[in-house]
Amino acid sequence: MNLTRVVPAPVESRPTDDPDFRDWVGELYRADRPDWLRLNLIASVNGSATGPDGTSESLSNRTDRRILGVMRDLSDVVLVGASTVRAEGYVRPRRAALAVVTRTGDLGGHRLDADTSRGELVLVCPRGLEERVRRAVAIPDARVLGVPTEGDDLSPRAMVDALRGEGFASIVCEGGPSLATALLSGGVVDEFCLSTSATLVSPGLALVPPERETEVALSLRQLLVDDDGSLYARWSVPAARARS
Repeated sequence: MNLTRVVPAPVESRPTDDPDFRDWVGELYRADRPDWLRLNLIASVNGSATGPDGTSESLSNRTDRRILGVMRDLSDVVLVGASTVRAEGYVRPRRAALAVVTRTGDLGGHRLDADTSRGELVLVCPRGLEERVRRAVAIPDARVLGVPTEGDDLSPRAMVDALRGEGFASIVCEGGPSLATALLSGGVVDEFCLSTSATLVSPGLALVPPERETEVALSLRQLLVDDDGSLYARWSVPAARARS
């Protein structure tokens, strides 16, 4: 399997079994600043965030998983929504912390592991629900952060500020769609990385929830393609800094 960078020019390719492949990908995804927030999502060609089995895992392949691993290693914390954790389960990253967001405090069926040999576990919830979250998860080393709300939702800016206040400057959000869209709409995202699996899925799950009116201008920074036809795009979100 080869991974080829087609944007920007000149075209450059690297076999995925090359001993230097991981370092090469790391340079391709290096952040511009220490305080960087990137989204990393995967979708089918027709925009479904889930594959035939109802999870994103069936859209992924080995190359996508290797890129995901590099992004995690480049980040201080992996941010993910509670509904995604319930649907797919989550193992703590090797190095980065794992932060799980719940706006209701309900983490029943969370499928979180208690492996303290891996990254730290952080639970983000509305202020006033911290004790409910601690009881629901019952993992002794979990850190709970209470943040302000905006209506029925957690404030995207407050979430980011709370994480960075705990020392997590570089953040990668892996979804789900509702959390990713909230962060985009809140103007706190610097970069949107989208893997496009070479498949069509119906009905699937919309990458951008239809109930959320969202319009964000993007600028293509990088595009990779593998031998299976899957695409790996790195989009800049120019408005993020202006809104911060």
